[in-house]
Amino acid sequence: MRKLFMWISTGLLILSATMAYYWSSSAPFFLVVVILSGLGYYDLWQKKHTLLRLYPLVGRLRYMFESIRPEIQQYFVEDNVSGTPVSREFRSLIYQRAKRVKDTRAFGTQFDVYRVGYEWANHSINPKPILKTEPRVIFGEERCAQPYSASRFNISGMSYGALSKHAILALNRGAKLGGFYHNTGEGGLSPHHLKEGGDLVWQIGTGYFSCRDCDGHFDRELFVKNATKSNVKMIEIKLSQGAKPGHGGVLPEAKVTQEISEIRNVPMGEDVLSPPGHSAFTTPLEMMHFIEELRGLSGGKPVGFKLAVGKIDEFFAICKAMLQTGVVPDFITVDGGEGGTGAAPIEFSNSLGTPLREALNIVHSALVGSGLRSKIKLIASGKAFSAFHVYRLLALGADTVNSARGMMFALGCIQSLSCNKDTCPTGVATQNPKRYKALDIDDKGVRVANYQGSLIKNLLELTSASGIDSPSDICAKDIYRRISATEVKTLAEIYPCLKSEAFLNNTAPEKWQTLWHQADASRW
Repeated sequence: MRKLFMWISTGLLILSATMAYYWSSSAPFFLVVVILSGLGYYDLWQKKHTLLRLYPLVGRLRYMFESIRPEIQQYFVEDNVSGTPVSREFRSLIYQRAKRVKDTRAFGTQFDVYRVGYEWANHSINPKPILKTEPRVIFGEERCAQPYSASRFNISGMSYGALSKHAILALNRGAKLGGFYHNTGEGGLSPHHLKEGGDLVWQIGTGYFSCRDCDGHFDRELFVKNATKSNVKMIEIKLSQGAKPGHGGVLPEAKVTQEISEIRNVPMGEDVLSPPGHSAFTTPLEMMHFIEELRGLSGGKPVGFKLAVGKIDEFFAICKAMLQTGVVPDFITVDGGEGGTGAAPIEFSNSLGTPLREALNIVHSALVGSGLRSKIKLIASGKAFSAFHVYRLLALGADTVNSARGMMFALGCIQSLSCNKDTCPTGVATQNPKRYKALDIDDKGVRVANYQGSLIKNLLELTSASGIDSPSDICAKDIYRRISATEVKTLAEIYPCLKSEAFLNNTAPEKWQTLWHQADASRW
C-alpha cells in the first residue's frame, strides 16, 4: 500500500502539474493533489499511527468514522451491566491512557444501575491517603535464592511468532520503562525479548521451545543456558490456556520465518503445533518434582505454573501432590476460559474452560482449604483492561493480574481479527517486515508504560476511595453485584471461600469434600 500510494501520488503530481501548466483551469486540481499528496507523505513518515504509515491517506477514513461512533459509552454499557468485558470499543480508553490524553467523562453514569449484573465497589466517608508508590508483590520470598518483586499489573503471555519482533521489542521496552514484567508466551525466549532489558517471565509450554532437543523433549542444558540469563526473573510452566485448553499451541505456517524456526527448533513449511500435554512429567507428583528441578537449575528463581481450570478434582490432585511431596510452586497463573489467542478452533474459544472469576475462586478456595494459600501467589489472567477489573480480581483472591489484549491495544491493535493470516494492519501480529517495521518501537514502548502506569494510578485511587490501606487488603466483600431489581449480594456471598484447612479437617461442603477424596496425586 505504501509503494502503491507513492507511485499513484507521484503520477498524479506530474499529471496535474502538466495540466496546470498548459491549462490554467486545472490549477485547483493541481492544488488538491499537492495537498493530498503532502498529507499522505506525512502519514508515511510520522511514527504515532502505524495504521497511517501502512495505509497513508486511506487510513484516515477509519479515524473519521471512529470519531462519530460512541465507542466508549457502548463499552461501559456492555461491561458494567452484563459483567462481560468483551468489547472492541474499549480500546479507545486504552489508547487515551497510553497517549496520556485526558480520559475523564462528562455527564455522569451512562448505564442502567438497576439492571441485573451491574457491579460496584462502595466508597468510604473516610478515604485513606493515596499511596505514592505501588506496593510490590514478592514471589519466592521463602524458598528462592532469587525472589522477584512484581507489579500488580503485567504483560500476559504472547509469543514471538504470534506477535512481530517490533511488538515484542516495544512491549519489553514498556516493561523496562514502567518496572513491570513481560511474559514471553510459550513460543520461546527470543533475542527480541532480551534486547531491551525488561523483566521477563519465561513461559515453558508443551513444545519446550528454547529448551527442547531435536525430538521435542525437554533439554536441561539448554534450559540452564536461558533460565540463568539476568532478564529472566521467573519461570512459568504452561499446562493449558483459557483460549484453547487441552489443545496445544498453534503457529500457522504463514508466520513461521527462518528466525522463528531456529528459535523454536522446528522445521519450516508447516504449522507449529505444540502437543496437548507435557512429556517431562505425566502425573501431579512428577510435576512437583519437575518444579523443584527447574528452581534448582535456574539458580533459585521463582517457578510456577499456568492453567485454565477444567475438571476440579484434577486441580485437587495437584494440591494433594504439593502436600505429599512438600514441594510448592511459587505462583499459579489462573487463565480464564474467556482468554484470547491468535488461532484456535471456535469451539475451544467459546465453549471450553472455566471463566476466570469461577476459576480463580476454585483455585483460591482449594489452596485455602488445603492450607497452602499463604505459600503461593496467584496471578489472574483473562480480559482485564481497567483498574476496576484488576480491583475485582484482587478481591477474588489474585495477588497480581496479567493482561494481553490491553497491552496489545496500547501497541495500537485495532482488532482487525487477522492475527492468524499474517496481514495485521498495525504491525502487531505479523511476521511481514513491510508491516511490522511501521510499528515504531520507541513510541509504542512509551505507550505501553503509560497505560500500565495509568492503570496502577487508578487502582491506588480506587483503593484509597474505598477506605482500604493497600491493594493487598481488598476483599470479595468490598464489591457488590445486582442479582435482581431488588436484591444485591457481595462477591463474597456469590463466590464463598472455604475455611482454612477445611479439606484436611473434613469440614468442606459435601460436594467439594467428595471431589477432594476422589483426587489422586499419582494420576490426572
